[in-house]
Amino acid sequence: MIKDTLYSKMDHLLFLLPASHHSPEEITSILKKHPEIKFVSLVGVDLGGNDTDEKIPVNLFLNDIDHFLTCGVQTDGSSVILPEIATLNNAKVDLIPDKSVNWFVDYNFDHYDAQTNLPVGTLRIPSFLIHNNVKVDSRSILFNAVGHFKNQILKLLKEYPYVLEALGINSTDDIEEVVLTAATELEFWVKTPDDKADIEQLSTSQVLKEQYWKRTIGPVRTAMEQSLLALNNYGLEAEMGHKEVGGVKAKLTENGSFDHIMEQLEIDWKYCTALQCADNELIARDVVKDTFMANGLEVTFMAKPIEGVAGNGEHHHVGVALKLKNGKMKNLFAPIDMKKDYMNPIGFGAIMGLLKNYEVVNPFVTATNDAFNRLKPGFEAPVCTVCSIGHSAESPSRNRTVLVGLIRDMKNPMATRFELRSPNPTSNTYLVLASVYQAMLDGIQAALQNNKASYELEETLSKKAGEASFYLEKERAYRSEEDVFEDYTEKERVALFGKPPATVWDNLVNFEKYPEKKSVLLKGNVFNESIINSYKTATLTQWTTELYNRIIPENMNIVRSYKKLHKNDYVTDLDVVTWEKINHLRYYLMKDSLNKKSLFTKIREAIDKEDYETVSKLQLEMNNKMNTLNELYTIYKRNLFEL
Repeated sequence: MIKDTLYSKMDHLLFLLPASHHSPEEITSILKKHPEIKFVSLVGVDLGGNDTDEKIPVNLFLNDIDHFLTCGVQTDGSSVILPEIATLNNAKVDLIPDKSVNWFVDYNFDHYDAQTNLPVGTLRIPSFLIHNNVKVDSRSILFNAVGHFKNQILKLLKEYPYVLEALGINSTDDIEEVVLTAATELEFWVKTPDDKADIEQLSTSQVLKEQYWKRTIGPVRTAMEQSLLALNNYGLEAEMGHKEVGGVKAKLTENGSFDHIMEQLEIDWKYCTALQCADNELIARDVVKDTFMANGLEVTFMAKPIEGVAGNGEHHHVGVALKLKNGKMKNLFAPIDMKKDYMNPIGFGAIMGLLKNYEVVNPFVTATNDAFNRLKPGFEAPVCTVCSIGHSAESPSRNRTVLVGLIRDMKNPMATRFELRSPNPTSNTYLVLASVYQAMLDGIQAALQNNKASYELEETLSKKAGEASFYLEKERAYRSEEDVFEDYTEKERVALFGKPPATVWDNLVNFEKYPEKKSVLLKGNVFNESIINSYKTATLTQWTTELYNRIIPENMNIVRSYKKLHKNDYVTDLDVVTWEKINHLRYYLMKDSLNKKSLFTKIREAIDKEDYETVSKLQLEMNNKMNTLNELYTIYKRNLFEL
């Protein structure tokens, strides 16, 4: 448990240093008042979404604070994910503090300062990674995307003033600022350490919806409540914590404690500006993991930690507003009359831009083998590039089967936003948001440059496959208010909404397959060829390394564990035939001969040759064969008297 003294000392701890308090004088004064803060850490985020932890003694920081705030520190960029940028022979990277966002204090509750009797703290300062005088990190990309989006929106409003009427604004002179807002929803699994998953129990509980929104108990409840309180200390304004659909009931032991805990949870906090949203997510993950670990529970943010059971999603909510000089705020997507229209022209353009260009957004959303394991029909995870905006403007609805949903509150136009349902906790939120803004801006420009009104854009978004459009692709449909999984066959889904990628390679190849869409990312120098190539290299390396050294060995262990169990006294023809099918699959998957190579060997050889197209096809075959093998062995064991 977290130390009993902790909450009595909370009032003495500093958790947040707001962006408004980043002058050298204020920082020095605050840190001297909090001697328990012993370190300063400059936090950069590489292209893989990993954050650095360059820990510097606070006295060194304060002794040369002006230099640190301006020039930061140097580090070895070859140790982070910046391939083809920070190379072994050119690895120097500068970490430069970002004074425009909040800074957080990370406390070590296992290490108390002898002088203050408070936990030792580290001031974590979000920073930019600069290589050869060029910003090359995930935070910089999102920072640039936000700036580009703001500049272009103001330019478009001046060039196409007809849209001001739809916003209820007289003139662009009334606008003080464009504000980009975002929020993420964090899902995760918690469990007792070393516990194994019972897939059938978990699947049954999920089908019966026995866990969703149920009351938490025991250490899960304690950790959940502590996490929500801790998020408030960091200024995140926790909004909700609840059980998700996955999980089984814990067992109460003889001594009154709980064991065999395995539950899926979700924690949400308030939206904020785009860059701050992504930074907040980093501290939220640390808070959740540390708090649950302190309560004896393991946490995983994997997209699909348990096959056959609901995975962890991380829906991204995206909104844009105008701050007017009179202090009022205007939602940039909402119509004047919420009962008449779904959105104004800018909102329709934004959602069309995201859908049309999603092929080059998706590589940043779904970038791992684990992430693709989650995107399967039947688990409320989107597999089709299609949106829902509601059955009517007067009756907002939520379609949980689509890629993008329009969220509306009839009483609060400022709540109008898009929910992108495909991201998961392994997605790099900085790059996801940056690519989403670039894609949306492309659609907004097209809508306004063609002087389209809301009703015309609604017709375009709702077009049928085969109908021509001024912007959207002719052969595709882009809107569905139906259940995408129940009301369409797989063949119909592919015909209407396009074939979804099935592997990491399927996603990455889209950068070359759709050059005109890739060019959307490059506008405003938000992304550049160097960044995209580095990201591709990093993602390919992760994909193939995991396949070669983790997935195939794990599958080999499964194949080896599936052994003949039946005895002659209790055997039936069904047992014999089923085992023969199992054994045939075992040999096909794993056993090489003089004149024939196993599927596992073929995949490894294709990886060695960098034949990624073949690797992708063989990986899908392996997944299908392993699923069949697992199902057959379950049926086989079920029919045996003795095991």
